[in-house]
Amino acid sequence: MRLHLRRPVCAALGLTFVLALPSAAQGAEKTVDMGLPLASQRTFQRTGSDVNDFFPHTATIHVGDTVRFVPTGFHTVDLPGRRTRKLPLVTPIGQKVANALDAAGAPFFFNGADALGFNRQLLRSNFGRRFSYTGARAVNSGLPLTERPRPMTVRFRRAGTFRYFCDVHFGMTGTVRVLRSGRRVPSARQDRATVRAQLAATLRTARALPRSATPPPNTVDVGLQGRGGVSFFDFVPKQLTVPVGTTVRFRMAARTEVHTATTGPGDPENQPTSYLGVIAKSFETPNLDPRGVYPSDAPPAIAPLTPTFHGNGFWNSGGLDLDPTTPLPTQNAVAFAAPGVYQFFCVIHPFMRATVTVQ
Repeated sequence: MRLHLRRPVCAALGLTFVLALPSAAQGAEKTVDMGLPLASQRTFQRTGSDVNDFFPHTATIHVGDTVRFVPTGFHTVDLPGRRTRKLPLVTPIGQKVANALDAAGAPFFFNGADALGFNRQLLRSNFGRRFSYTGARAVNSGLPLTERPRPMTVRFRRAGTFRYFCDVHFGMTGTVRVLRSGRRVPSARQDRATVRAQLAATLRTARALPRSATPPPNTVDVGLQGRGGVSFFDFVPKQLTVPVGTTVRFRMAARTEVHTATTGPGDPENQPTSYLGVIAKSFETPNLDPRGVYPSDAPPAIAPLTPTFHGNGFWNSGGLDLDPTTPLPTQNAVAFAAPGVYQFFCVIHPFMRATVTVQ
């Protein structure tokens, strides 16, 4: 089982937002992409951004019609029933952290804390299945855990406006408007135009987003957030030079993502068996390595980072998140106590990297 909290990987799935016309008894069907349509992903990746939104953001159908939710990224569809919030992505797994030691053999402070993992409710996949929805009981796709998950289809049995969530990305929501028979709904051509307009608006945001960031001195933004669910995957700034003794703050700026700022031995993207590589691999499994999800040092103390800190130069902000449904903080800081060049990664998205040069 592999949980990919990385950029979407293109797969041979259908892209188009269509209006199918089966028999009147079956009702019509529309399609919603769970994330960027696959045909647009390469264009957005060139900007360094993804879009955490549903395409189209709002689908309008008649009572009895169906919506086909197509997985095009690492997202869920959570039709919440009477619940008003999304489900948390990260939860305690019923165990305590034990015997977690740093490279020098000293215990980490988070021994005895709750071991964390991905929400077990989200590990039950409903992709490929069909459901009915009235708003009374929840319907959840679960996480797309297979290489090419099939769409989940939902028939809407009652008129109304139904909001749904992605449980992975806080703030990623969509709407299905269900109208009574006889009222006009958008045509297939109008739906395609809506998606094109949504893509054009988010692409403009993605292209401008990196230039819009101006973090304060000695502050690094871990990811950026733009309108329409646009999420920029990088550190800003990517290179920072500071004198010895400087405290640098790493802060979460992307509302819909979870990131870390982590330094230590190895390249987690290209060296999977290195110290950081092993930590990063745990984010592809149900249970998370506590060295990745927890900060390496007990807050609010500011750790004095050197090339031998924790025995091997390891420091981790822990998971940073602006999602109020998770127990993760929004920022962390470290003091650079020795000169050197420190390479930082997000161990959840290891292609994100930054360099802090300490003189």
